[in-house]
Amino acid sequence: MTTDRFLDMDDQSAAAAVFTAKGIDVTPNKDQGVIKVVKRQGDNGDRPMIGDKVTLHYTGKLLSGKKFDCSRQRKEPFCFNVGKGQVLKAWDIGVLSMRRGEVCTLLCKPEYAYGSAGNPDKIPPNSSVVFEMELLNFEGEVLSEDGGIIRRIKVKGDGYSNPNDGANVDVHVEGRCGDRLFDCRDVSFTVGQGEDKGIPLGVDRAMDKMQKGECCLLQLKPKYGFGNEGKPEFKIGPDKEIAYEVTLKDFTRAKESWEMDLSEKLELTAAVKSKGNQYVKAGRYHQAVIQYQRIISWLELECGSGMEQYKKIQDYVMTAHLNLALCFLRLKEFSQVVDNCNKVIEQDASNEKALYRRGEARLLRNEYNLALLDFQRVLEVNPSNRAARGQISKCQNKMKEHQAQEKMIYANMFQKFAERDSKKGKTKRRSSMNGEMCIKRRRRSQDCAS
Repeated sequence: MTTDRFLDMDDQSAAAAVFTAKGIDVTPNKDQGVIKVVKRQGDNGDRPMIGDKVTLHYTGKLLSGKKFDCSRQRKEPFCFNVGKGQVLKAWDIGVLSMRRGEVCTLLCKPEYAYGSAGNPDKIPPNSSVVFEMELLNFEGEVLSEDGGIIRRIKVKGDGYSNPNDGANVDVHVEGRCGDRLFDCRDVSFTVGQGEDKGIPLGVDRAMDKMQKGECCLLQLKPKYGFGNEGKPEFKIGPDKEIAYEVTLKDFTRAKESWEMDLSEKLELTAAVKSKGNQYVKAGRYHQAVIQYQRIISWLELECGSGMEQYKKIQDYVMTAHLNLALCFLRLKEFSQVVDNCNKVIEQDASNEKALYRRGEARLLRNEYNLALLDFQRVLEVNPSNRAARGQISKCQNKMKEHQAQEKMIYANMFQKFAERDSKKGKTKRRSSMNGEMCIKRRRRSQDCAS
């Protein structure tokens, strides 16, 4: 007996009973809230984990057999992050039990579906419903904008609190490169300073998404692993992708900005600035960025209680922006360089470093005219800045090269247009001549016939 025939039965309670007899209870507490019947086995391999983005097709029916929803009718599959409460509770439970390519049917009790309210015009209150699902694909949760950190949660954590920058965390880590285990230890570190304990950037940056007790798998691109330097002590070569299994055993959050008074912020700022400068000297620009951004988050809206304190705050904020500009310049994130320099120039239009670094970023973005203006402004502020003079020459040379390339492009373009027009003219003349010859032949044949 197929699951489709279950739905055609007049006695809905009998249909549910048969479904229950044929299916498997997949609810964690085994209360038969979600009963699953497999219609087609999926591929061998792993199943979705909490947080994974899943793609599937589904059809929803009442026990009477009446269809109330179907993704195939909309001609596109449905996507969501499993285990995040984005869909019905039954879906989160059922999908975690499936494999890629599997087709199954889920009988869902009201408390796992639409509850006592139902769904107006579609699902009566306190209704059990049936979903047929086909799991097309699943992939880990992307934690970074560039896709360099992918998380898959093996064990869900407790509560709603997460570590923040500056928090102290106790974790167990296991690092792998391919099938080789290269790192296995318990370690404590400060979030934002994991580098000090040999923790890769990607693990450090994933901390603020984790909960106490969570165990997750992190797939890290080289940028978030050990970069182009590798890690000789772990026998990891340059530009290697690595994976870490991380268990967050415990953590103590750092105070948020609103939890501190100004004196606390200023006291912490000095230490954080020093840590950022250490990372810059060591070439750890990503880690330095974290430190300088903390300073800005603490102080950019503070004014202080007097002119002296106000000036101290502004000096810290402007220095943080200038240092961020330097870091982003090294990281080739030129838009960020310009943004941070602009923040400084808004406060001090003659800031030599801000003008120079903005000019560098604009030059590297091929914005030669804007870069030239920045370097000329640097010379107005400090006529003895020989580096700026050199950059002006570089801008002028680049502008000449660019103009020469444009002339060559346009010259080639016009030549191609002329050649094309010439070919069209020849074709027209040829067609005209052919037409005239045809007319003459026709006239000769007419004369012969007469």
